[in-house]
Amino acid sequence: MVTNIITAINNIYRTMPEQAAYNYLGTTYSYRELTERSNALAQVLLRHNLPEQAPLIVYGGQQFEMLVAFLAAVKTGHAYIPVDSHSAKDRLLMIQDTAHAPLVIAIEPLPITLPKTNIITFDEIKALTPMTYLTGNHPVAGADTFYIIFTSGTTGKPKGVQISHDNLLSFVNWLLADFRWPHQPNVLAQAPFSFDLSVMGLYPTLVTGGTLQALPRAITEDFKQLFALLPQLQLNVWISTPSLVEICLLLKDFNAEHYPTLTHFLFCGEELSHKTAATLLTRFPDAHIYNTYGPTEATVAVTGVEITPTILEKYDRLPIGYVKEDTKISIKPIDHTEIGEILISGPSVSKGYLNLPAKTVAAFAEETDFPTYRSGDLGFFGPDNLLFYRGRMDFQIKFNGYRIELEEINFYLRQSSLIKQGVVVPRYNADHRVVQLIAVIVLNKQPSSTEKELTRSIKAELMDNIMPYMMPQRFVYRPELPLSANDKVDIKALIQEVNSQ
Repeated sequence: MVTNIITAINNIYRTMPEQAAYNYLGTTYSYRELTERSNALAQVLLRHNLPEQAPLIVYGGQQFEMLVAFLAAVKTGHAYIPVDSHSAKDRLLMIQDTAHAPLVIAIEPLPITLPKTNIITFDEIKALTPMTYLTGNHPVAGADTFYIIFTSGTTGKPKGVQISHDNLLSFVNWLLADFRWPHQPNVLAQAPFSFDLSVMGLYPTLVTGGTLQALPRAITEDFKQLFALLPQLQLNVWISTPSLVEICLLLKDFNAEHYPTLTHFLFCGEELSHKTAATLLTRFPDAHIYNTYGPTEATVAVTGVEITPTILEKYDRLPIGYVKEDTKISIKPIDHTEIGEILISGPSVSKGYLNLPAKTVAAFAEETDFPTYRSGDLGFFGPDNLLFYRGRMDFQIKFNGYRIELEEINFYLRQSSLIKQGVVVPRYNADHRVVQLIAVIVLNKQPSSTEKELTRSIKAELMDNIMPYMMPQRFVYRPELPLSANDKVDIKALIQEVNSQ
């Protein structure tokens, strides 16, 4: 059982210093490099005399130095905020507006200037002399915040979910105990660090002496490169949303014969369909395939179940799992049915949103020894205490694994000089998964441009404000939108309409 994240990683360093911790496109980095380079950066942070426990922004992609920066931050008592370099400029500004980070560790050059903020650059980090020991530091521990993930917000402003060291320990120990975690595994590290799915592999791997096999975004978006690289990684553990593995299943040689070391699949972030699970189990009959569920506010995942032939035979829509032992999930009924809101309480539940007390009070209740998070997810308990997911109470969705507030996109549509009214609605497939975001728009005036030109102009405006994964794939132009009884755009009617076509 892991009792301290940093201590566990240090133990790997002491016993197996040359063991590979990270592999970035063929360049490997050892636990010695991870520990001694993070010590050196931590020493620099200490010399900055930063406000106690002030969070630090770490900006970049999936470079090894991102891990160095994460550990340097927590070794000096500071939570880190991972911000992906593909983020819109305004998102970075809004995160800083909430976080008030005194310092940014810029693994990639910042696209904007952040006033009154210290910057440590990639070149400065590379120039540091590795340090065997670090003194005078007070690392993150207990209820101290370990990292902060910013998620989509309903007002166009993202919310920072604070995850403590104790929250992270609860998750890591559960994953190691209940998911047959292999010895020193090669683990797929594909999710951006700003997406909490990345944590599912990151810390369970590092505390057990495994190797994270990085798949940068440029690779996953280029199928030719992706399919060429995957066999070289000799993966033991696959962690992703179902969407990525569905792409790989298009290859006939994505199977146990060609990937003999791949024994574990862990899915989170969106619904795993029966078809995908069944195909995967046919291709990898001896592998352990797990479906998991959990919001960012409860630290990655709080339920899990191994998908076996028995589960597939019994359920057309797969369960999302058994509740982890130290956690309580209850269902708040809606309309006197068995389906209701999923309420989560336990040691992995966040203390709340960074510097947003009103939103914290609205989403978290202090009812027991641990906070209770009102997830907004709908579900019910079936036979054998298995939890089943049945969608969202509001208009928050999961698309390609990313949690998206539709209202955030709508907020920026309304800012466009071209748009009078505009909403984004999801289109679902037969497996109840979002497969397309559709923007339905009423223009300000009669267009002088073609719809194709209009779409290009609106996308250009949106690109400055939203993440790429939030961009609608289809734009539909109408003279008016349906209204509800209180004269608001009837989004539910539009959702029903686009899904009946």
